[in-house]
Amino acid sequence: MKFSSFGRLALGVSFLLFGAYTLASPPAVNYHLLKKVPLAAAPGGGEYFDYITVDPEARRVYVSHGTEVVVLNADDYTVVGTIPGLQRCHGVALVKGLNKGFITDGEAQKVLIFDLKTLKVTGEVKTNQPDTDSIIYDPASKYIFTFNGDSHNSTVIDPVKATVVKNIDLVGAVEFPAVDGKGMLYDNNEDKNDVVAIDTKTLEIKNRWPVAPEGQAVAMAIDAKNRRLFSAGRNPQFMVMMDADNGKIIQSFPITAGVDATVFEPATGLLFVSTREGMIHIFHEDSPDKLSEVEKVKTEYGAKTMQIDPKTHNLFLSTSDFDPPAAPTEKQPHPLARAKPGNFRVLVYGR
Repeated sequence: MKFSSFGRLALGVSFLLFGAYTLASPPAVNYHLLKKVPLAAAPGGGEYFDYITVDPEARRVYVSHGTEVVVLNADDYTVVGTIPGLQRCHGVALVKGLNKGFITDGEAQKVLIFDLKTLKVTGEVKTNQPDTDSIIYDPASKYIFTFNGDSHNSTVIDPVKATVVKNIDLVGAVEFPAVDGKGMLYDNNEDKNDVVAIDTKTLEIKNRWPVAPEGQAVAMAIDAKNRRLFSAGRNPQFMVMMDADNGKIIQSFPITAGVDATVFEPATGLLFVSTREGMIHIFHEDSPDKLSEVEKVKTEYGAKTMQIDPKTHNLFLSTSDFDPPAAPTEKQPHPLARAKPGNFRVLVYGR
């Protein structure tokens, strides 16, 4: 069959348009439970768990669990080892070039340093900041940043020297951060209902942006390529998509109660938001200015922290059994259910 020049041009344009439409179309995801991984009670009694970190190259999953970090094999979910000696661990950051991992310990007001290959503890850095909580490595400045909720600040650590560089006053209860890899760091502030933008080279605050209609901003992810932030909060319960350069709210979506994790996967354009009520809200970034909610996945109560394995696209969450919440009081009008010790588990969801 022969085509004129105009016909070939029209056909080429139509294929381009079709390809663009196909890429923008929300994918069928169908996430479902693959595995429940029961884990032993942490030493010291009680029950507490927080952030999850995935190392896709080493095929390891770091699971915060009270007084220790449990390390799982990302493929068969067996326990590779544990990192003990913590009072109340929160987050794990990995610096592959140094073969070092860093764990925040909120009660001990410090960061524990361990060897990525052996999992042996090799040192520590005292932050001397109560509630040393979330943690992130910034490849642009090559600094570690901890976010200290009750202290309302961020501790900047040189991972090579294992020393504190600076404490940045952030004025309010700070929560989870994200970095763009080019020298900007963004952190939620649940007291101020805003996002703080920090220059990681000058270690100065550049901007503060309100997150309304979201309230109590706690969970954060970033699409660094398209310069989009995804911040999720608890009261009111919303997730918002923001411009990472000017803070403009582009879209917002209602979510279920008790959000604590937001994860963006660049390869698929999928955004995952997990909440304490036992729900994963899944969105697709159809374009830099448009998200579509494509699925809601029912999980288990308390499964509010989450991370993704970019190799398998599997999601890892953790939870436990819970006692009923206590009776409301004037000081605690909406008390949370308390986790029971001895029932801790990791949930693996996949397609």
